[in-house]
Amino acid sequence: MANIKSSAKRAQISVRNTLRNAPVKTTVKSNIRKFNEATDKENAAAAFRQAVVSIDKAVTKGVLHKSAAARRKSRLAKKLNKMA
Repeated sequence: MANIKSSAKRAQISVRNTLRNAPVKTTVKSNIRKFNEATDKENAAAAFRQAVVSIDKAVTKGVLHKSAAARRKSRLAKKLNKMA
């Protein structure tokens, strides 16, 4: 446990933020997993749109950095374009 009052408060804030961010991160991961598990291009395209929306929402809520989100969306788009 922290000895300094401000450090103890930061630890509490960190726990609170972790709890707040967890469902958003889980949603992003689930949508990315659904995209990766899609077999045909139509299902993959629908899953891609849903994944992009959830990633953008995570950025809006401050859970993901905008560069990290752009990187994830770029990789998903690259996979989508490689599908036959």
